[in-house]
Amino acid sequence: MCPVPDDTPRSPAAPPTATDPASTRDLGARLLASPWLLALAFAVVHARLIHEAITWQNTIYGDVTLYEWWARYGFDTGQWPVLDYDWVYPVGALLPVVGPALVSDGVLGYEIVWTAVVVALNAVATVFLVRSTPRGALGAWWWLIFLLALGPIFLGRLDGVIAPLIVVALVVARRHPRVAVAVATAGAWIKIAPGAVVVALAATRRTLRDLLRTVVVPGAVVSLVVVGLALVGGAGGRALSVFGQQGARTLQVESVAATWFSVARWWDPSITVEYNDDIFTYEVTGDAARSVADTLDWVLIVAVLAIAALTLWAARRHPERAYELVLLCSAALLVALIVFNKVGSPQFVSWVGPPVAVALAAAPPGRSLRWWWPPALGMVLVAYETYLVYPVAYGPFLGGETWMVVVEALRNLALVVLLTGAVWRIAHLGAGGRTARDPARSA
Repeated sequence: MCPVPDDTPRSPAAPPTATDPASTRDLGARLLASPWLLALAFAVVHARLIHEAITWQNTIYGDVTLYEWWARYGFDTGQWPVLDYDWVYPVGALLPVVGPALVSDGVLGYEIVWTAVVVALNAVATVFLVRSTPRGALGAWWWLIFLLALGPIFLGRLDGVIAPLIVVALVVARRHPRVAVAVATAGAWIKIAPGAVVVALAATRRTLRDLLRTVVVPGAVVSLVVVGLALVGGAGGRALSVFGQQGARTLQVESVAATWFSVARWWDPSITVEYNDDIFTYEVTGDAARSVADTLDWVLIVAVLAIAALTLWAARRHPERAYELVLLCSAALLVALIVFNKVGSPQFVSWVGPPVAVALAAAPPGRSLRWWWPPALGMVLVAYETYLVYPVAYGPFLGGETWMVVVEALRNLALVVLLTGAVWRIAHLGAGGRTARDPARSA
């Protein structure tokens, strides 16, 4: 007996609806990956930062006014920083400082051009991040959130020039470490912080020959060009004068090491904060603060060497994790440059955003990527706390008001925790092995 065919009509599978969780996730992912939406967000975030910078005019653009004075004084008298007198910045900083003065007239014009340059550099870095990494849109969205939390200080300092360079260097380091070293070295001749990327790349090289070809040669070529031009301009020994300019400074009131003194002001009236007219910053006075500042001069060097040595050990044990270690080492070094620094300027926080953004965009998937989410959240909180201290409530902080001292103390504690976590992760990678869920990636 033949089976009777079943002619009962069947409904086709229902298409996913707008309320279907999977459909909603897909739509959200497509929106976040949209270059047009990301470009709009970039414009909105930077418009907000520019508006705030204008609102806090003197607070944010105070240093930019000084940059303009250095440039105009050079054009008017022929006397240039480094070339004719000692300077607090490396000689490469002359390029971004002098550039806006070439195409502007007056302080306001200089500030407008300066702001445009910083935004343009950040746009280039964001495009690099999006187009050259597996999850570039994710990293770019986090970077914009981080900058929004940090506030307009990013626009009003040289750090707004070097932070995009750190982003580019870390992105390029995935496939072209020599180019990354060249970019980071150029950035370090503007301000020291990008040198952390060079140290991280050096610590993850497999052989001496690899170290020489990948790090030493490109770094030396860039340095020779910069120093050579400075010598041609008549700098002489001043080409390296920046390395001796910080010795006379004492403990800046915002620095991590000054936290105890800020809290102790509640019960010890002998602890005071004074304005340093020579370097335009507030410092903690007294012999104890001076001793801490002097100690930090060598503790910072020891910390950098220790992190580099730990990374070298981890990379030798697991060379397949080289790029992940570059990101971790860069983050650890950049946080260390804040934690163990007697200078604690708020814009320093912008240094740490790039390795986190690049890690979210390019770190190996699985556990390695998930590890970056807690520090990513922590850095946004650190950025916002920094914004609250400067520019929002800098006066109350200097006056020792309880709520602002607590905010600053919590921010500094968070930086110490982030540094500890980065160092622990480097050690954990060095001690551990490869797992199936956490595939190895190399630089």
